[in-house]
Amino acid sequence: MTPVVVISGAAGALGTALAGHLVAHGYRVAGVGLRRHEERLRTLEADLGAGFAGFTLEADSTAAWDATLDAVGSRLGAVSGAALVAGGWRGGEPFHEDRDEGTWRSMLDENLESAQRALRALMPRLVAQRSGSVVVVGSRNVERPWSGAGAAGYTVAKTAVVALARVIAQEVLETGVRVNAVLPSTIDTPANRGAMPGADPSRWVSIESLSAVIEFLLSDAARDVSGAVVPVYGRA
Repeated sequence: MTPVVVISGAAGALGTALAGHLVAHGYRVAGVGLRRHEERLRTLEADLGAGFAGFTLEADSTAAWDATLDAVGSRLGAVSGAALVAGGWRGGEPFHEDRDEGTWRSMLDENLESAQRALRALMPRLVAQRSGSVVVVGSRNVERPWSGAGAAGYTVAKTAVVALARVIAQEVLETGVRVNAVLPSTIDTPANRGAMPGADPSRWVSIESLSAVIEFLLSDAARDVSGAVVPVYGRA
């Protein structure tokens, strides 16, 4: 049976690369994004062919995720895995100088709450079928918070989402469902190159190698791996 994998944040750089990688390796991919990303999802459908289908969330809520997963099941079949890629980064002043709570709240919402909403919809389905694999994307900041100066909200959110993944992994250990996390350092994307023109991108994580690590964790080759937190740092 062809595995069906859901990717949140499929319209972004990592989501797009991961979708292409999975389709090339025989997966069927349901790329999920917000309504504002619908045009990008349609482009991916055209580029990746029958192995990819795009789905838009009407709202970032568990109820919207439930409806989307119903649509995925009707179109592609039962979900066998998920890569929760959706997130965002926003830095600013050091915490002791920052009086704007907006960035803090937005980082928690984009990186933690978006994942927990998806997980609340996904996990009951995977547990009911007693199989499946989920990969959550964290950050090197989880293990090296000092590398995230000026990004307290982002670092706290990524640390929390990795902790959530590990808790869930233990809770569902006997059901056949696996949950793991990856911790990439700076990913080599056009946006990151533009934001850091003086950096050496050859030291960053290639988006292709990160996609391959995620695919391994989703695959049956990693059937004995759950609750893992995998550093993917490149040479950064």
